Amino acid sequence: MAGTEMEHAESGVVTKVDPAEVPSAAFGWSGESRRTFKVAGVVVALILLAMLYENQQGASTGWTGYTYLILFATAIVGILVRDFVTRNKPK
Repeated sequence: MAGTEMEHAESGVVTKVDPAEVPSAAFGWSGESRRTFKVAGVVVALILLAMLYENQQGASTGWTGYTYLILFATAIVGILVRDFVTRNKPK
């Protein structure tokens, strides 16, 4: 039968979480995935822009909704571009 005890991560694990507050941090399980956030940002921006093509046959309802979709998608892409540019700059 397999043991249920877990081995602690080596002391070289770098986390910004206090293991006293988050017990899983001692095993190296805490942290954020920057790649996941970037992929999620791109997906959300594409979904917002895809919403521009919804219900094109309807009566003229104004441009307010389209403006907000474009502004939010642009803001998300701007944040992603800023992150890409500042991430590659030497500190």
